[in-house]
Amino acid sequence: MTEEAVPEPHREAWWRRMSGRLGRASAGFGALIRSTLLRRKLDDEFYDDLLEALIAADCGVATSEALLERLRARVRAEHIHEPERALLALKEEMLRVFATRDRRLRLDARPAVVVMVGVNGSGKTTTIGKLAHRLRGEGRSCLVAAADTFRAAAVDQMRIWAARSGADVVAHQPGGDPGAVVFDALQAAVARRSDCVLVDTAGRLHTKTNLMAELVKVRNVIRRVIPEAPHETLLVIEAPTGMNAIAQARVFHEALALTGIVLTKLDGTSKGGTVLAIEEELGVPVKLVGLGEGIDDLNVFDPGAYLDALFAGVGEAPQPE
Repeated sequence: MTEEAVPEPHREAWWRRMSGRLGRASAGFGALIRSTLLRRKLDDEFYDDLLEALIAADCGVATSEALLERLRARVRAEHIHEPERALLALKEEMLRVFATRDRRLRLDARPAVVVMVGVNGSGKTTTIGKLAHRLRGEGRSCLVAAADTFRAAAVDQMRIWAARSGADVVAHQPGGDPGAVVFDALQAAVARRSDCVLVDTAGRLHTKTNLMAELVKVRNVIRRVIPEAPHETLLVIEAPTGMNAIAQARVFHEALALTGIVLTKLDGTSKGGTVLAIEEELGVPVKLVGLGEGIDDLNVFDPGAYLDALFAGVGEAPQPE
């Protein structure tokens, strides 16, 4: 997960479960292309139907059109005539797009500061707990700054997840200044020589203060204590919101210069192209994904395994009756 790409002992087993855990996303997209596009001629109607399938899967119009343009060129260059080979070529083109993004978490600093942002209900607090659990499994000590002071239950919820993950918590009274919480947390992390500081933030304010302005203030406090921080600013969004999340994400990105995306509830989306669309629209990589509610259900995003799940059945030998 660090810049040196530390090996993950359970990664292969976890991703073998990907196809089953993706649920409707895998079944919906894969079934659509198999039922609609296999055993067809590679004519204009084929590409029109494929474009429609990609857009229906929430790949986005611009991304879908660009993919098909590259696919058409490859079909011509490689003299591809079978629709199944064309679909496998599409899968490879998608993987090529994914490969342009750097998905490593930058956690080399001590302490490394990770700020989680996103609207209420997106899963910031639970994601912080799960990430702290993963980092502790890698031998890293974590301290959590409970800076979502505007939501009454946020601090209590953060304490519960921190206790489960073995992380320390720095918190103030509800309604307090988030910047003051973050300042105290960073000072404590330096004094305790903690490896990572995970910052929970508000997703909505009960005051007239603009949310983005408040988040920028928190970032500025961090930079006053540790000038090169935050080392990661991760936006947590729910995968089922699909393309509707992009406008929301742009606002956070413009204000805070996001370094990565965390997609939660990936197993509950029927829109298989969500990941690709979000990355292409924002130019920000998906670094972590959640496929369930358990403390172990957070992992690094593996594009190859993700596409294997979505294209399940394409290119495989038919099963006997």
